Amino acid sequence: MYAITGITGKVGTAVARSLLAAHQPVRGIVRDRGKGARWADLGCAIAIADLADPRALAAAFEGAEGVFAMLPPVFDPASGFPEARVFIASLQAALAEARPKKVVALSSIGADALQPNLLNVLGLMEDALKTLSVPVVFLRAAWFMENAAWDIASATEGNIQSYLQPLDRLIPMIATDDVGRTAAALLQEHWEGQRVVELEGAQRVSPNALADAFARALAQPVRAEAVPRDLWESIFRAQGMKNPTPRMQMLDGFNTGWIEFASRGANARKGAVGIDQAIAALMRSHCLPAG
Repeated sequence: MYAITGITGKVGTAVARSLLAAHQPVRGIVRDRGKGARWADLGCAIAIADLADPRALAAAFEGAEGVFAMLPPVFDPASGFPEARVFIASLQAALAEARPKKVVALSSIGADALQPNLLNVLGLMEDALKTLSVPVVFLRAAWFMENAAWDIASATEGNIQSYLQPLDRLIPMIATDDVGRTAAALLQEHWEGQRVVELEGAQRVSPNALADAFARALAQPVRAEAVPRDLWESIFRAQGMKNPTPRMQMLDGFNTGWIEFASRGANARKGAVGIDQAIAALMRSHCLPAG
C-alpha cells in the first residue's frame, strides 16, 4: 500500500493515477472524507488526517510500503516560515513513528540554495527528513509549467507579464504530470539511505518561449513583457501579500542563476511533457478552445 499526501492536488493526483495504472494499492490521505470520495470510487483506501496532526498522520502512514510526502504551499509566509515549520515537524514525527519502508518527498530546485528565498522551506523539510532511519528520496522538481495558469487571462489579450527575466533566459521547468509519474516510479524502486533526484523537462523554457506556446495554443500573437523589478513589491502587496520578500528573492535566484540544478541539470531526470502540451492542457482545463 502506498500512502499519498496531497492526493487532491495536481501532483498527488498524478502520483495516485500512475500507481493505480501499475495496479498498485493506494491509500489517499485527505482532511475530510468527502474530498476522498472520488478516490474511494477508484478503489483507493482513504485515511483522514490533517498534515498538522502527527498522530493522525502516523496512523495514515502505518503499514505503508511507501509514502509520498509533500508540504502544502505557503506563498506568503510569515518571517521564518512558522506555518511550514508546523507541517514539517508533524510530517517528520509521523514518519518517524510509522516507519514506512520508504519515503519520496517532493522538494524543489533551489532547496539547497544558501541565499534567503521562498524555497528555503524545502531545505528545512529536507533537513528534518534526513533524520529519519528509513530510505528517503528528495525529488527536486523544476519550476512547474502549470504556474502559467496565472497568465491565461492576459495571454488571451495578447501578452503575458513575466517576473522571470530576461525574456530569453532559459528556465528549468517541468509538468506536474511528469512530477507525479516520476514520484510513482521512485516509490516502486528499491534503495538504501537518502537520495536526491533532480527533475526537469527535456527542454528549458524562456518567457519568450512560453509566450510562443500560448500563441500557438490560441492561434494569435502573444508576447512576453518583463515586469520592472522596482514594481514587484507594490504589485505583490496590491495582490494581498503581506511578506513578498521571499517570493521576490526566489525570482531573483532564478533570474540571476543561483537557483539551479547541480551541473545545470546534466544529471537530472527528464520529463516527457513539453511546454506546448502543458499549455494546451491548461487551456482545456480552463475550458478555452485551442487554436
